Amino acid sequence: MSKPTFNLSEFKAVIFDLGGVILNLDYDLTINAFKELGQESFENLYTQANQDAIFDKYEVGQISSDEFVSYLLNLLPLNCQKEEVIFAWNAMLLDLPRKRIDFIRQIASKLPIFLFSNTNELHLASFTKYFENEYENLNLLEDLFVQCYYSHLVGQRKPNSKAFETVLNDHNLRPEEVLFIDDSIQHIEGAQKLGIKTIHLVDSDICDILTFS
Repeated sequence: MSKPTFNLSEFKAVIFDLGGVILNLDYDLTINAFKELGQESFENLYTQANQDAIFDKYEVGQISSDEFVSYLLNLLPLNCQKEEVIFAWNAMLLDLPRKRIDFIRQIASKLPIFLFSNTNELHLASFTKYFENEYENLNLLEDLFVQCYYSHLVGQRKPNSKAFETVLNDHNLRPEEVLFIDDSIQHIEGAQKLGIKTIHLVDSDICDILTFS
């Protein structure tokens, strides 16, 4: 059975999530990495759908990376090192296929596109290094999008209404004219409350479901 497609010509702008939509992610890799370090119940603290308050605070820049890592170290055996915690935390970050970059460039040539990612300082540093190593471009995302919004830098995270309103207000966009694409249902529901059109991306690639006609 073929997957449904969505016509981008019906919209005046698109807001993309990063992890799970553009950059490939695997949350289980981080969960399993912390289990290997000795935290057997890490999934009770952090999953795609739910997370402990400490992760929310880190994602909106209310605590530093040092404070975040120290918190995680306190959950682990005494012999664990800071570098091991950072490696485990970044384990979920995978790759960005070149065909997806090329496809996003095609979309950007036709209408304004924006990025809004619930992310943090350590993750931003990790995937920026990946872009530099893989594509020789540490500003890859900034080159692709009109503007990139990272939750820890703007102080807002999805699914809060203010997160979406920040993008809309900055660029004089009306919710009904905007398409938002995310792989987390709670973020989709947050956008829908404002009247933003949405795609909940599950088991699909944006290259296969977005079209212009």
